[in-house]
Amino acid sequence: MTVGQAIFKFLNQQYVEFDGVEQRFVKGIFTVFGHGNVVGLGQALDENPDELLVHQARNEQGMAAAAMGYANQNHRRHIYACTSSVGPGAANMVTAAATATANRIPVLFLPGDTYAVRQPDPVLQQMEQFHDLSLTTNDAFRSVSKYWDRINRPEQLMTALISAMRTLTDPANTGAVTICLPQDVQGEAYDYPDYFFQKRVHRIERTIPTEPMLKEAAALVSRKKKPLLICGGGVRYSEAGQALIQFAEAFNIPYAETQAGKSAPLYSHPLNVGGVGTAGCLSANMLAHETDLVIGVGTRYTDFTTASKWLYQNPDVDYLNINIALFDAYKMDAVRVTADAKTALDMLRERLVSEGYTSGYTTEIKAAKDAWAAELDRLFHLDYTGKGFIPEVKDDLTKDLEEYSQFLGSKLTQTGVLGILDEILDKNAIVVGAAGSLPGDLQRIYRAKSLRSYHMEYGYSCIGYEIGASLGVKMAEPDREVYALVGDGSFMMLHSELMTSIQERKDP
Repeated sequence: MTVGQAIFKFLNQQYVEFDGVEQRFVKGIFTVFGHGNVVGLGQALDENPDELLVHQARNEQGMAAAAMGYANQNHRRHIYACTSSVGPGAANMVTAAATATANRIPVLFLPGDTYAVRQPDPVLQQMEQFHDLSLTTNDAFRSVSKYWDRINRPEQLMTALISAMRTLTDPANTGAVTICLPQDVQGEAYDYPDYFFQKRVHRIERTIPTEPMLKEAAALVSRKKKPLLICGGGVRYSEAGQALIQFAEAFNIPYAETQAGKSAPLYSHPLNVGGVGTAGCLSANMLAHETDLVIGVGTRYTDFTTASKWLYQNPDVDYLNINIALFDAYKMDAVRVTADAKTALDMLRERLVSEGYTSGYTTEIKAAKDAWAAELDRLFHLDYTGKGFIPEVKDDLTKDLEEYSQFLGSKLTQTGVLGILDEILDKNAIVVGAAGSLPGDLQRIYRAKSLRSYHMEYGYSCIGYEIGASLGVKMAEPDREVYALVGDGSFMMLHSELMTSIQERKDP
């Protein structure tokens, strides 16, 4: 069979297992066919996609955003592949690949490439580099992919696709995987062995913390009176929201949320103090200033989460990191528990309970939440006209506010609009965002009333992500309303997948 046929036969046989549940891993493929992939991959899909769903997209970056939205909403256990032509189509996907890698979201990229034999060179969409004829547009994927390969001979496909699956299913090291496919090789036939197409089940393990890790972590916690939990994206992917709540309740510890962690637990819990950091809210940041122990669970500690390492000002503050990725566990010079978030929280909770630990908080948590609730109520009902208006940022608006509002034709602040949405959106609705000023306001004030209802791409803050990702989120959860919250820049830059969503009958 051809390389193209072999790829799709292989992808149809890949499964993942998590907590004993086995499911197909690759749901389908988004396509924009053009020079370099229409005959090879396109013909193979036309002949026999088997269980793979095939979707025609309108923009290469947009379809990859849809793939990211789908994988993220499925907690990285279902994915889509994306294919395009070798030239501008592939280049359009480079930004999307960077977004996937920055956010640790698995997406398989299958761009066409120039001829391996080089005899037709230069072909359409080939960018010639005088000093290196092996370079193509697809080499741009190298720096933004967790795994990159180019198939110059059909038999190379076997090791490449196994490595691709290894990376895509690795919770500590997943992201964009790019397999470049020269257009002549796509259609080249090879006698692949039967074992290559056998069913493969990739187990996503709950890595257990070691005894020394737990001992050191418990010893650190037991010395601290005012710890603060940071709920990162790893809590969501590990499905550890309930474990985090049980840990917090056992010791009366407040927990704050990053952009990726929001809606892993619900907003309404009395120990949830909201978004933390530069775009965080009053309650979380009040407690963060005073905490003597930051317990980061599944967080990468971005500059927004730490306010560029300024936020946690207690001179005696220490850090305890629970993270599946050793790279992240080492951050902030922390005590490290390199393990699955849910497993580690449960095991550490049991140990601390047996030792009789409790935090030293009395009224501070409630006082911080009450102060923020009053401020949020003010923000939700604030107009920027009239004598009572006080700008949130000094001199941010023109001095003549009444004239300014007449010019704009509105008296609503962005915060006020989000307050209205807070009232009228269905509690199971999902909001999707990425760039501009909206993520800051959303992390501060969005009240997640159902699980997985907040979908923010803020690892790369890729303008244009929102509409494509909303399509992917809707494909992942067709029974829930999905809202893409975009500024004018995001909409004008990349709104093309609105057409794809209508074509696929997945109107967000």
